Formats: sequence, structure tokens, C-alpha cells
Amino acid sequence: MPNDKDNIVSPGTEAPASVAEPESDSLEASESTGLNPVDPGKSSNSNSPQRSGLIQRLRSSTNIYLVVFVLLILVSGAAIFVSLRSNKSSSKTTSSGSLTDQQLSALKGNTTLVGDAKQTLDVQSNSIFEGQVLMRSDLNVAGTIKVGGGLSLSSITVGGAANFGQLGVNGGLNVGGDTTLQGQLTVQKNLTVGGSASFGSLAVSQLTVTNLSMKSDLVLSKHITTVGGNPGRNNGTALGGGGTASVSGSDTAGSVTINTGSGPPAGCFITVNFSQKFNSTPHVVITPVNSSTAQLNYYVNRSTTDFSICTASAPGGSTNYQFDYIVID
Repeated sequence: MPNDKDNIVSPGTEAPASVAEPESDSLEASESTGLNPVDPGKSSNSNSPQRSGLIQRLRSSTNIYLVVFVLLILVSGAAIFVSLRSNKSSSKTTSSGSLTDQQLSALKGNTTLVGDAKQTLDVQSNSIFEGQVLMRSDLNVAGTIKVGGGLSLSSITVGGAANFGQLGVNGGLNVGGDTTLQGQLTVQKNLTVGGSASFGSLAVSQLTVTNLSMKSDLVLSKHITTVGGNPGRNNGTALGGGGTASVSGSDTAGSVTINTGSGPPAGCFITVNFSQKFNSTPHVVITPVNSSTAQLNYYVNRSTTDFSICTASAPGGSTNYQFDYIVID
């Protein structure tokens, strides 16, 4: 218990200072009353602007952090969105594009891959390739092809019409279908036709035919000249003693000259042997050339290998007889 005597103040002395109240209570009182705890006569409003500025700064810092946090969220969302769009667009095939001048310059002098098999390179302008061009796959040309120099092809297949100003074939030319030649056909060497040949008009300087079959009339504007080996001969008994006989021409046509000797009997003057055998017995036509021959009673014996000129009556001695003959199979 405190002693009441301690609280008695002697006359003429100052009263002792009272025990100070807790500082927290003074602050609360000052905040409630608005008085300065040090000097109650002064108001505590002189410190309130500093405290309000500190509070505003704290609030401003909080707002800045909130704004930065929101911006980070937005930037992250935008980055994710752009990445997804880029991946989606890269999976699609680009339908068309353009090459810049820098890209075109990069192609010069280098082996550069442009695009892939799913893409199409569309060159709108004219293009000049100074070097070789290699196509590893098919080449489809919608327009015409003009070749200024030589064209070397291992094989060529033409599905439609083809026009050539001049076509040179060093090897064999094999045409499986019909062939129509509008102009002249010049063959420097042999022409061999395995099947039938039909000509509307055929002009040749020399025609050699092994077997000629005519389905219409044969019209000749000039002479018929026969060639071939000269046939042989055998003299007959109708020449008489010292008589002679000769033949000139070919198997097809020729002349026979007979000179009888002494006492020629009836029989055959000469036998003409063909240089080539006929497939069947040919037709032999003989014609007397002079008047003495016309008086003969002559006839012909014929076979596939020869024919004989004979007389049924004895001819005159030392007489000249002449015959022309034509032989047709």
C-alpha cells in the first residue's frame, strides 16, 4: 500500500511529477481527441499528412504489383495463343508464296531445296536456265515445246498428233499403227514391206519386185523392157547337116535365129533352156519374123525349164528362119 504521507507536499516545494501513463494510451487518446500527447495544447493534425502519404505510397506499391501481375498473365496467355496458332498454321500446306530477291540470289550457284513434294513452285515470269536442268519425275507441259537445238530421246511416245519439220532417224523406225505421208517419201536405201502395200500413185526410177500382184489393169506409158540371164540352148535334128541356131534375150522375151544345113528333116530346130525355172508350165508365144518362116508348119514344146521350136514338115535346106518369143507364167 502506498503511504499517504508520501503524497503530502510540503509548503514551498513543487509537487512531484505524476507517473507517466503508457505511451499507447497517449497515442490512442491523441488519435481520438486530435491532441498532441507531448503538448496537449497543440493538435496532432500536424503529423497526419505524413502518415496519409505513407499509406498512399503503400497502396500505390500494392497497385503496381497487381498491375504487373496482371500484365504477366496477359503476356503469358498471348504467347501461348501465338505458339498454338503457329503450330496449327505450320501443319497446313501453303498454297502459294513468293520468292524474294534475296531468296532468288541464294538459289544461284548453290544446291537449294525449295519447299517439299506437297508444295508447288509457281514462277510467273520468264525463266532462263544457263546450265542443265534435271527432272527426276514426270514433266508435264501444258503448252508447246520449242527446241532450238538437237533433241535427244531414248524413247518417245506420242499419244496425239505430231508435226515435224524434218525428222531424222539414225536407227530403226518402228511404226505400230497407220502412217500417212502428206509429202514426198525419199528412200536412199532399200525399202522392205513385209505386208501388203497400197499406193495411190507411185513414182520410182527403178522398181524391183519379187512378186507383183495386180488387182486392176496395168497401164504402161512406155515400153516393157525385160532383163535377166540369157537362156541356154540345145541344137535339134531339124537343122540338118551343118545347120546352126542361136538365141538372144531373156526367159521372158527374145529372138531365135535358125540357119539350116543340108537335108534338114522334120523335127525340132532348137531347145531354149530358161535361166530360171518357172513355178508352172509357162505360156510361150512365138512369132515368125520373115516370109520363109511364115511358110513353116511350126509348133512349140514347153515345160517349166525350157521350150522347143519344131516343124511338122521338112524345112528347106540352107534357109534362114527367125522367130520372136514371149514367155508368160
